[in-house]
Amino acid sequence: MVTTRTATHAATRGVLYVHSAPSALCPHIEWAVGGVLGVAVNLSWTPQPAQSGAYRAELSWAGSAGSAAQIASALRGWNHLRFEVTEEPTSATEGTRFSYTPELGVFHAVTGLHGDIMIPEDRLKAAVVKAALGDTTLLLEIDRLLGKPWDDELETFRHAGDGAPVRWLHQVV
Repeated sequence: MVTTRTATHAATRGVLYVHSAPSALCPHIEWAVGGVLGVAVNLSWTPQPAQSGAYRAELSWAGSAGSAAQIASALRGWNHLRFEVTEEPTSATEGTRFSYTPELGVFHAVTGLHGDIMIPEDRLKAAVVKAALGDTTLLLEIDRLLGKPWDDELETFRHAGDGAPVRWLHQVV
């Protein structure tokens, strides 16, 4: 195990779930995530039963707070890629969850100690105003704030990965 040094950033950990990626993207994903974490990444890719020709992998990581956002930024926008990355809260930071699909783009949520999505007051007020103006319904807005469209799209890919191997990597800072 590589020791993580965190002189200016709180240490945390998280999980990257690559739900589906074409084989041509797999080495690029490893390179991008390794660049963020500061260590070589060699994932165990397995076929994704939910999508012919696609592969999936999971990576448990440890590093500086903010690593999940950096991973999501490094991977967002790639066609045919679906992923989620989580980061646990620390004494100085809240947890985060990022979900990505080519059709929906990036979803970001702040998560609490037990993984619940925490919705800021101003975002709830904006949802109420949009619903009151007739632009949408309050239920649809709350579903978006909770990431339901991303969950709906990714659910098939999540179940297809049950029992997949997980590897731990630690960031060197």
